[in-house]
Amino acid sequence: MHQLSAVIITFNEEEHLEKCLQSLQGIADEIVVIDSYSTDNTKQICQKFEVKFIEQKFLGYLEQKNFAITKASHDYILSLDGDEALSKELQESILAIKKDWKYDAYFCNRRNNYAGYWVKHSHWYPDKKIRLFKKGKGEWKGINPHDCYCVYNSKSIGKLKGDILHWIYRDFTEHNQKVDRFSTISANAYYQLGKKSSVWKIVFRPTWAFLKSYFLKLGFLDGLYGFVICVQAFHATFLKYLKLYELQQKNKE
Repeated sequence: MHQLSAVIITFNEEEHLEKCLQSLQGIADEIVVIDSYSTDNTKQICQKFEVKFIEQKFLGYLEQKNFAITKASHDYILSLDGDEALSKELQESILAIKKDWKYDAYFCNRRNNYAGYWVKHSHWYPDKKIRLFKKGKGEWKGINPHDCYCVYNSKSIGKLKGDILHWIYRDFTEHNQKVDRFSTISANAYYQLGKKSSVWKIVFRPTWAFLKSYFLKLGFLDGLYGFVICVQAFHATFLKYLKLYELQQKNKE
C-alpha cells in the first residue's frame, strides 16, 4: 500500500479544523500543517493529533500550497484546506486507490455548506477539485486567490467517489465580506498579469456570471441560497473588474 501525506494550509481555522483532521485518521500516513501564524486555537487543535506543524509566513495561496508539498515525506499527496473534510465514501475511495494507484492524479466533487445548507446546484456543485496526486506530476497554478492543481499529463487523471465537505461561509455577512476581500486580491493579481478591464467588461461579465450560474447551472433549484450565491457571483465579478479599472486609471495618472 502506498504511503500518503495529507497537506493542509491554515490561518485561524479553529472552527472546522478538528473535523478536517479527524476525517484523515486512518487515511493519511502523515499530516503536514503549514500555518501562517494563526492567532486562534489552530495550533492547539493540531497538538491533539499527530501532526507535523510548520509555521510559515503566508506566501500567497498558490505559493503556500506548493510549499506545503515540499514538506511532505511521502510521494503521494492529499491536499485539503482547514475548513474541509473527507466524506465517508471519499475516505473509502482513497483507501482503495492507495492499494492500486493508476493515475498521476485524482479528482472528486466538493460539496459546499452555506450557512448550514448543503448546496446542490449553481457553480458550487459539482465543484470538481484535483486533491489527490503523486508528487512531481503537477503543481498549483491559477490567479490568487483562486487556485487549482494542474497535472502535467492531463490524460492521466482518475475520479474518486465521494465528496470533499467544505464549510464555506457561516452566514450571509461573512460571504459579503469575503467577496469584497477576494475581489481586491483578484483585481491586483489581474493587474500584475497585465489583464485589462473596460466598461463593457464591468457590465457584461457580471451579468453573464449570474445568468450562467442561476439558469444554466440550475442555481434557482437551491431556492434563496441559490439566488444569493448567484447574486454574489455577479457582485464578485463586478467588483473585480471595477477595482481593476480603478487600478488602471490610477496608473495612468
